[in-house]
Amino acid sequence: MELPAEVIARIYKKRWQIELLFKQLKQNFPLKYFLGDNENAIIIQIWSVMLANLLLMILKSQIKRKWAFSNMVSVIRQHLMSYIDVRRFFENPEKAWQELIEEQKYRQKGMTGQYSLFAQWEGACF
Repeated sequence: MELPAEVIARIYKKRWQIELLFKQLKQNFPLKYFLGDNENAIIIQIWSVMLANLLLMILKSQIKRKWAFSNMVSVIRQHLMSYIDVRRFFENPEKAWQELIEEQKYRQKGMTGQYSLFAQWEGACF
């Protein structure tokens, strides 16, 4: 009762932002069951979800094309094992897939080697 109305309004606004974050996490990264049964495993799984959410929010802010966050999560989930540049894909999906198909055709002819995780350091020794 002693706090001014402006302070209470700011507190409620921050609380609402936290509620929206948890709603987004629960909708897009369902944690219906945990992969481990000890406290550390559960904490690691929750932090992993929060990091994935952060990375997707950064990606969403950097691309020009407007995507629904849930659609982005679905696409990423379906293509976790595909090698594709997600930033290029979310900017222009049709062009990115066409480039990937052409590259695979080129590879099948034996024209190139394997994918490189560190393309900018081609030829470097580790």
